[in-house]
Amino acid sequence: MLVDTPPATLVPQALAEIRKLSDKPVRYIINTSVDPEHVGGNAAVVGASSARAGAGAPFAFIGLDRPAIFAHEAVLNRLSNPGSGAPAVPAAGLPTTEYFQPSMDLFVNGEAVVLYHQPAAHTDGDSLVFFRRSDVISTGDVFTPGRYPAIDLARGGSVTGLIAGLTSILQLAVPEAFESGGTQIVPGHGRICEETDVAEFRDMVVIVRDRVRDLMGKGRSLEAIKMEKPSRDYDREYHASQADADRFVESIYRSLSAKPGGRS
Repeated sequence: MLVDTPPATLVPQALAEIRKLSDKPVRYIINTSVDPEHVGGNAAVVGASSARAGAGAPFAFIGLDRPAIFAHEAVLNRLSNPGSGAPAVPAAGLPTTEYFQPSMDLFVNGEAVVLYHQPAAHTDGDSLVFFRRSDVISTGDVFTPGRYPAIDLARGGSVTGLIAGLTSILQLAVPEAFESGGTQIVPGHGRICEETDVAEFRDMVVIVRDRVRDLMGKGRSLEAIKMEKPSRDYDREYHASQADADRFVESIYRSLSAKPGGRS
C-alpha cells in the first residue's frame, strides 16, 4: 500500500526505495488530497506496477489487473473536472474507489487501515490514513510541521476545518510515557512526528486564528491586519518569510470572512 504518489518524474526513485522493502507489486494507492504532489505519479505507479505483475494479476478486486486507487469522492470529482482547478491527471491515474462516508476501512498486509475524511480542512477532500496495528497516522497536508499550513480556499479548505482535522489526529494518536513516543505521525511533507508536535501545531493555528478574528472584530482591514503581524512570534519556528506569513494570515482572514457557499 502506497499513501500518495510523487510527481511522475520521481516515481522510478520512489519505486526503487519500495523495492528495498518488498519485491511485491503495489496493490493499493491512497490519495490524501487532490494536490499535484500527492496524485501526480498515480498513472506512472499504476503502469509500472501493472507491468511488473503481468496481465491478470489479482489486484484489490477480482478481475482488476492494476493497483486500486482510493480517495474521497471530492478528490475524484476535482480530478475528473480539471476546470475546477485540479491538476490534469491521465485516466489511469484517477481514483478507482472513492468513499463518501466519514470513514472507510480496509484490511491490508495483516492490519486494519482506516481512512477518515476531514471536510473543509486543507481542501474539501483530505483523508487521514490510520494504520491501526502499526500505530501510524499519515496526515497528508492537514499537518505540515516546519511550515505554515496551506488553506486552499479555492478547493474547499477552511481554517475551522483545518483545526478540526488537527484535533482528529490528536484524538487518534496515543503518546507513550511523558507525552513522547507512541503513535508515529507521518505528514505529507516533513519529518516524522508524535502527538506533541501536532498539539503545538494545532495550538499555533488556533492562536493566530484568534488574533486575526479579534482584529477583524475591531474593524481592521486585511492590509491593516497584515501590518499587525499576528503570526510574528511563530514566523521563525515555521521558517516563514514575510510573504509566507502574509499568505497564512490572509488565508485565515478570507476563511473567516467567507459566506456560506465559499463566497467572500
